[in-house]
Amino acid sequence: LKAAELGAAQIIAASLVLLLFDDAGAKRPGDAVVEMSKLKVNVKWGKEAFNDIEVDLEQSPMVFKSQLFTLSGVPPDRQKVMIKGGLLKDDEWGKQVPKEGATIMLMGSADAKPVEAPKDVPKFVEDLPESEQNSLETKAYGSGLQNLGNTCYMNSTVQCLYAIEPLRAALTNYKSSAGYDLSAKLTAATKELFSDLQQGGEAFAPYKFLLTLREKFPQFGQTGEGGTFMQQDAEECWTNLVYTLREKVQDGAGSSLPDQLLGVGTRLKLTCEESGEEFQEDSKMYMLKCNISQEVNHLHEGLLLGLKDDRERHSEKLGRTALFKGSSVLTSLPEYLTVQMVRFFYKVEVRQKAKVLRKVSYPLELDVYDLCSPDLKAQLDPPRAALKAWKDEQVEAAKRAKGAAAKSAAGGEAQAADSSAAPAAPPGGDVEMSDAAAAGPSSSSSSSLEGALTGKFELCGVLTHKGRSADSGHYVAWIKQKDGRWVLFDDDTLTFKKDEEILALCGGGDWHMAYLLLYRAVKVPAGAPAPAAATGSGATA
Repeated sequence: LKAAELGAAQIIAASLVLLLFDDAGAKRPGDAVVEMSKLKVNVKWGKEAFNDIEVDLEQSPMVFKSQLFTLSGVPPDRQKVMIKGGLLKDDEWGKQVPKEGATIMLMGSADAKPVEAPKDVPKFVEDLPESEQNSLETKAYGSGLQNLGNTCYMNSTVQCLYAIEPLRAALTNYKSSAGYDLSAKLTAATKELFSDLQQGGEAFAPYKFLLTLREKFPQFGQTGEGGTFMQQDAEECWTNLVYTLREKVQDGAGSSLPDQLLGVGTRLKLTCEESGEEFQEDSKMYMLKCNISQEVNHLHEGLLLGLKDDRERHSEKLGRTALFKGSSVLTSLPEYLTVQMVRFFYKVEVRQKAKVLRKVSYPLELDVYDLCSPDLKAQLDPPRAALKAWKDEQVEAAKRAKGAAAKSAAGGEAQAADSSAAPAAPPGGDVEMSDAAAAGPSSSSSSSLEGALTGKFELCGVLTHKGRSADSGHYVAWIKQKDGRWVLFDDDTLTFKKDEEILALCGGGDWHMAYLLLYRAVKVPAGAPAPAAATGSGATA
């Protein structure tokens, strides 16, 4: 039987040779077209890759999808095949004709596979692929995101939002609602993307999230000359994402979690100088503005300028439009405070957003106490005093420990006669003080203030822009990790940075400069002592 099969195969091969060559032994004219219709491509599916897959362009795309089904287990009806930024159809190649050696993205979930034997085989670092070796050190801090064509604005925005741990935790419990709801679809895509980031390791392509973002907000799918996707404004991406999540992500009580995490209560008070009329309005915003003028050199000055508001409105007393002047104060604070450095303005003559390059410094710890209303200041006074008392206690404890160590070293060098004369005097006192400090907070500790907001915020994320226009250039994210290390997320590349490098992103040149700042609230720690007096102090530590 095998011999018969072999003979049949030889006959078929000989027939093909006769078809390919004419009587003179030359190739037939159509053969070049046949050969050109076949090429090899690489397919990326999640974190898996299939290389040198042969594609026959003379066949229907469904044949190629069947090949992908064999390799990945994803049925053709579930497959989304991305070629040249578009989805491949089932019946024709259209504009999605691949080129030799091109990388094609496959999305879709595979059918359940039979249980396989364990594959926990020990692996050594030198045996891992180079891409995995490069991500070993940064794996604990998440993953990079591949740039899919001017999508750095989205990648940096996602990395900053991912740094908000309560939001990340709430998304793990999110369940998408039934029906065609684009907000729910984008929230579910964000949940899936955050889950992939949490696994850490090699960078990956966020295709599903990008497609859903463009479906919900078509402006992020704008194309320029040549059909390439245009660069977008990271602040616009941040704002649209936050408002979408605000609709869908809730806490245990059914309230909007982004409202609590990012919402800033404000009260605007305006006065008309001509009539003496006053106008007051309460509102909530999700980002403070740092306006930049020739007089602004520091973040705090820009925030004060951003809270000023002069507007024209109808005056009842004057019976006409008049100028009202005033400013806003903060009436409630969030756990995460977002600040936009207003560096872009629309330049009419060039019809694009130009950039303000002026250097504006910002601190690693921001205090917004003087931006708050009198009522909010009264609420913040006790927590601020408790935080200051706790910090003072830590300083004193450090001094006592240092003194005890010095005395212990001196005691070892003293003569035996001197040490025997008073064996328990100074050392005994020091030990008792150390024991008291180690015993924890005294009965005067104020447990009711634990976790209270203080009006102080620590910098935990910076989104920067390099370039002269918001619609061009490059965006990256700088995120502070739990262990205090700063990590730069430059699309698919992660790099460790230092505090001084973060503070150097304040502008003044063509280098990366801060565009969005993310601050995390400093709260009263556990064991903080109750303040002796905390009325109108605004105590700083």
